[in-house]
Amino acid sequence: MSHIVRIRTQVRDAAAVTAAASRLELPPPETGTFALYASAATGLAVRLPGWRYPIVCQLAAGELAYDNFEGAWGDRAQLDRFLQAYAIEKTRLESRRSGYAVTEAPLADGSVKLTIHLGESP
Repeated sequence: MSHIVRIRTQVRDAAAVTAAASRLELPPPETGTFALYASAATGLAVRLPGWRYPIVCQLAAGELAYDNFEGAWGDRAQLDRFLQAYAIEKTRLESRRSGYAVTEAPLADGSVKLTIHLGESP
């Protein structure tokens, strides 16, 4: 039996943030307070390619703080890639914690199909 699931991502897991950064070959996330254009944000910062300012994951709230000046200071596609990687890594971590195996298959449209194997080998 298969099910299609759509996930609205809240970024709350530091291990999944770190795994997503590693997956995308980004520098390791840093904890602290980081300058954005006209403000500062505290949390776990990820530096995306071509972005002037980091995205700051505010884990307790599940939110991201960032300023890309409507694309002038960073391509939204890079943020979307990070969020996709985060969702994949979070799913993998939670599945492993529950004793399940996960397989992954990239799809032609850029999305990724994850299959969680309940009590069977992939």
